[in-house]
Amino acid sequence: MEVQTPPIRDLQTTVDDGENNLRFMKNVSIPLKASKLPIRANVYLPLSDDANAKFPVLCTYGPYGKDIPYATFFAGSFGEVNPEHRSKYSAWETPDPVFWTSRGYAVGTSECFFDVVEWAADQPWSTGKVGLLGISYYAGTQWRVAARRPKGLAAIIPWEGMSDYYRDRCQHGGILSDKFIGVWWNRQVLVNQYGKAGRSQLKFPPDGPGARGQEDTIEGDLPEDVLVANRQDQTVDNATHKYRDEPYYASKEFRPEDIEVPLLSVANWGGILLHLRGNVEGYNHAGSKFKYLRFITGRHDLPFYYKEEAELQQSFLDAFLKGEDRVGWSVPGKVPPVTVTLRKGNVGFNDAEKEKTYPKRQEEAWPIPRTQYTNFYLTADQGLAASKPTATAESKSVSYKALGTLENQQAVQFTSAPFEQETEITGHVTAHLNVSLTPEEAAGDKDIDLFVTLRHLDAESREIFYTGTAGDPVPLCKGWLRVSMRKTHEEHPKHRPYLPYREYFSTDVLPVRGGEVYGVDVEIWPTNVVVDKGNRIVFEVASGDTQGSGIFQHNSPTDRPASKFAGQNHIHFGEGLENYVTLPVIPQK
Repeated sequence: MEVQTPPIRDLQTTVDDGENNLRFMKNVSIPLKASKLPIRANVYLPLSDDANAKFPVLCTYGPYGKDIPYATFFAGSFGEVNPEHRSKYSAWETPDPVFWTSRGYAVGTSECFFDVVEWAADQPWSTGKVGLLGISYYAGTQWRVAARRPKGLAAIIPWEGMSDYYRDRCQHGGILSDKFIGVWWNRQVLVNQYGKAGRSQLKFPPDGPGARGQEDTIEGDLPEDVLVANRQDQTVDNATHKYRDEPYYASKEFRPEDIEVPLLSVANWGGILLHLRGNVEGYNHAGSKFKYLRFITGRHDLPFYYKEEAELQQSFLDAFLKGEDRVGWSVPGKVPPVTVTLRKGNVGFNDAEKEKTYPKRQEEAWPIPRTQYTNFYLTADQGLAASKPTATAESKSVSYKALGTLENQQAVQFTSAPFEQETEITGHVTAHLNVSLTPEEAAGDKDIDLFVTLRHLDAESREIFYTGTAGDPVPLCKGWLRVSMRKTHEEHPKHRPYLPYREYFSTDVLPVRGGEVYGVDVEIWPTNVVVDKGNRIVFEVASGDTQGSGIFQHNSPTDRPASKFAGQNHIHFGEGLENYVTLPVIPQK
């Protein structure tokens, strides 16, 4: 159904803000090639005595409302942002207009990204070069639009943002990640819909982000039935659709190989349930001649604004938007493509200054070429052995209750011996498990959901936690698999020994029957840790979310009904039934 709106009004205003040395153009209308939607941008230009001055442009695209101040959207976070990036124009997860206009960039915030990029390149105040810069949603949109190659696009910096809508965000291993989508949709998106009454009066508890204080729709309110018809509800769509070959998910697909512009992909080791995987895989498959991958730590809302990270962003953008390359980004081989932050020692979590003491190291490729993929074998007595257990014909199993939740965790843990020397683990992790289900109900379809976690213990067996997306304590990494989606496509060019490739198509679904043992390979998201001598690693297998999941939980009763999943899950040991987790060990130089 076509979006219905009242007659569109031209309400563009322009203010020269001498205090912040910028020109603020509000509600600039942008014509779209294939839509009658009322699209408006806010444009911020450096003040200049030259009426014909031209500037490279930074664009963002997101759903949170261009006119909601960061200070209103999430006051607690805004209060912790580097003061150089705090202004009355600041918005959540986007470049601050005052900071960037002072460095010679025009900044535009808008929607319908492809048309906006090409529009920005054609404006009289534009040099014709456009860069993309932003966090999370404002990073995820960059991958897709860059693959379409709009005219004028010159460089992108997707900072902690998914590149694979299905695998990174919505369906972890084929399991619906519903809780975050529900909270995000209802607090940050739905309430901000164009034409929704009372947008300016929205209030939420002060303990997290929310669309507080957006201006009411200029053209007036729309009736509820029109609002419903005009939107695609992600809480409904993601619950209704399960497979990548359905039109809903297929419509989100793109070819990262089609991305040609210079790329700086920034991944956060702590983003173990939303952002991390997409930045790594987006980098791996992008077709860009100049592409760089940088691993950082810290909360997802703050490092983007750190002084050293803003300088990094500016040097990259200056190189490709202004032709001012102070670092060598545009010189083949000058800048190593990969920079890794090494999580060494126990500095606590959610402490930015202590995390800045983590050492960094540059690498020539990802995965690191000298990686030694090393199997650690699960044992029936719940150990994690560095050597393959002696073959035995005796069959054993380790069992745990199926259908666990974060509040009612059902898990088993396999713990290594103390490491005999300092050992670095950096890269992709996989696990091979032999599993079965004893169902609670005999009738009906059956399935098994696997939730796996890698944890790090110090010499006193206390877990070492790291900073998660929201500043919460998280383990090293997590992975998931719905056993009916166990089919891998080894013939696919994206299948790698360290990362099994699954299509997640409806045609890939395989049966799961009570009492039958299935050997499965589980993708676990990439990680880094330097394990000190005497420390240990724990591999955890669970039937639901466990500690470190935070808001990114998998609780849908329609996606995980008791009739299909309830019972006892088992991991089997015996002749021909090896269970192991493969860790990417980096040899010491």
